[in-house]
Order: sequence, then structure tokens, then C-alpha cells
Amino acid sequence: MRSSSEPLSAAFISGAVTQGADVIDVGLATTDMLYYAAGSIDVPGVMFTASHNPAKYNGIKLCRAGAAPIGIESGLAEIKAMVAGAEFPEPRRLGAIARRDLMGEYLDHVFRFVDPSAFRPMKVAIDCANGMGGLSVPRVFARLPMIEVVPLYFELDGTFPNHPADPIQPENLRDLQRAVRETGAVCGIAFDGDADRVFFVDERGEPVLASFLGAMLCAPVLERAPGSTILYSLTCSRAVPETIAEHGGSAVRTRVGHSFMKAVMAETGAVFGVEHSGHFYLRDHWRAECGVVTALQALEVVARSGGTMSEALHPYSSRWWNSGEINSEVEDKAGAVERIADSFDGTQDRTDGLSVEWGDRWFNVRASNTEPLLRLNVEARDRATGEALRDEVLALIRV
Repeated sequence: MRSSSEPLSAAFISGAVTQGADVIDVGLATTDMLYYAAGSIDVPGVMFTASHNPAKYNGIKLCRAGAAPIGIESGLAEIKAMVAGAEFPEPRRLGAIARRDLMGEYLDHVFRFVDPSAFRPMKVAIDCANGMGGLSVPRVFARLPMIEVVPLYFELDGTFPNHPADPIQPENLRDLQRAVRETGAVCGIAFDGDADRVFFVDERGEPVLASFLGAMLCAPVLERAPGSTILYSLTCSRAVPETIAEHGGSAVRTRVGHSFMKAVMAETGAVFGVEHSGHFYLRDHWRAECGVVTALQALEVVARSGGTMSEALHPYSSRWWNSGEINSEVEDKAGAVERIADSFDGTQDRTDGLSVEWGDRWFNVRASNTEPLLRLNVEARDRATGEALRDEVLALIRV
């Protein structure tokens, strides 16, 4: 819905057919609809999106047939070299363009992940932030008439006139928190700009940590697929692997990032994957994210519990104190990581950044791939221990 998306996509389609590719144009779509299209039709997928970034940005999201990921190690470097060298093959023919509406079959696909009969009457506030969730979310909830939706910013508007479509930032949740408190909603749901990520606030308007939400979702996943493998990124709360083990599943720890997560899902046959950043991966959605499926799965857990959102989360959120992700601008990121490594005597792991762990506490510090930031996550069995460790590490980062 960004103002630059239509001309950019038109130019891309023109270039693709000139090079001999046939194109199926599905029009406006969320990222999870891209994955549905690439998976169900079994063709490579392309969309124009800048997700949660400001209105002036745009980019190209790519995937292979079957919604398989493309990363630096799996195609992007070759694409970059080809474009930089202008080395394009001579096409044998011009491609053709077809247009197709996938919304109906996409909605049928979404509802395969939940039991609609399990839902009870409840009120839910939903903030789409004028992003692409405004396309799919109303159509999804139209199939659940027992749920009363309090809509915030469902109008598609790539200028994001109300607030940025970045729900991981606390300031962008304020309108949703107010709506939940004022209307008595059972919870609030916030989608990012391309609607692959979803965040929750509980009935009090308090933000729900994605790790705890993921832990809560592991239990019903393992009820449906007993003994299955579930992945979790190394910055997730330890509540996630604990819950997986308690429900008879096999927990596998991975690096942060969708290309790593999806590759390990393919290797292990994992049924579900949890990232601390709010990405939830579904084996039966071509190992990709689907924000509305995650939203429905969470609401189904709350409906079955018969209580509030916070009560449904309590068995998971009460286990550990978690700092959430703390970002710091650092010029010498590598030097800061080594300074931290030299200062702690816990068990160290360099799988992704630096992780240091003791029995009752741990932290991970890792460099952003796209910004001059170090990202810190800290967790401990109690708040005092966690806050002390957090402050100690931050003092070394921010010297």
C-alpha cells in the first residue's frame, strides 16, 4: 500500500516478462499471502514491501518456489553480482502476465490451523497501523462472528498517518493499549506493516513478550502433533524449551533470522518455530510466518482457558524475568563484544553473537546486520538478579 509500490512492481513485472518470465500478479498482499502464493502455486515469489520501516522506504522481498527462503548464502550474492555486471541472459521469448485473486483460498488455508468451534464470544482490539493487515484481517474475522473486533487503522495508507507500523516499539502500542482498557477487550493485537509479525497486549494493556506467547502456543501445537520438534531462536526465553520438553516435544536451538530458522526447519521437519522478535514459523505454511494464524491460535488458547489473556500466559510468563531486547548504538561493535566476553566467567557460546549462561541467568549480545546497533537480551529467575546483570552488561556496552 506504499505509494512507491505500484510503480516499482509494474517496473519489475515489465523487466521480468522482457526476460522471458511468466508473471502471476496477485495484487495487494500481505507477506504471508506471498508465502501462500509461492507455496500453493509452487513458483518463486516477489513482493514490494518495507515492512515496519517508514513510508519513504521500499524494498523487494524474494522467495523461491515453495516459499523457500533466499539469503546471502542462497542466492542474493549471485543476484547482486548479476545486476552489478549487467549480465542478463538473452530471453527466448517474452513472458505472459496473468492476474489472480487468491484471497478466498488463502482464508480457507488460514482456518486449517485452528478450530473455529473452540472460540467463545469475546471482544478484541486490533491495530493494523494502516498497513497490509487492513486487507486480510477484516476478512479473517468476518468468519468468526462471535468475536467483536474493535478496529484501529484498518484503512490502507502507505503514509502511516497515525503511527509507524512497527509494533515492537512501545510508543506504537499506545493507541491499542488505550482501546483495550476503554472497551474491556480481552486483549489487543498489533500487526506490523506487511502483517507477518503480530504482537499482543493483555486485558490490562500490558505488552506480551513474544517469547512467552510462543511458549504458550507450543502446548497446543504439541497436542496436535505429539513428540514433534519445535525450534526456538537463541534469544528466546528459556520458558520456550522448558515448555516444549514438558509437553513431550524436542526443542532445537537456532541462530536468529528467518533464513536460518527455515533452513533448520527443513532439516529437522520441525512443526513450529519461535523467534523472540515476534516471528512464528509454521511447517504447514511452507515453514514461513503468518501473522493472522498466530493471532487466531493465541485467541483459541485464551478462549479454551475460559480466563483472561494474562491468566492464559501466566504458566509461561511467571518462570523468568526477561529484559526484552535492548538496543544500543555502538561504533565498534566487535570490540564491545570482546570487552564483554573478557568480563564474565559463565559458559560462553559464539553461535550468534555472544551468549553467556549460568544456571539461573543468561544474556546474549549480538550485532545488528543492518544498523550500528548491539542488541542485548537478558533473562534471570528473578527480577533483581536480571536487572543487575542487565545494568552490568549495558555499562560495558555504553562506555
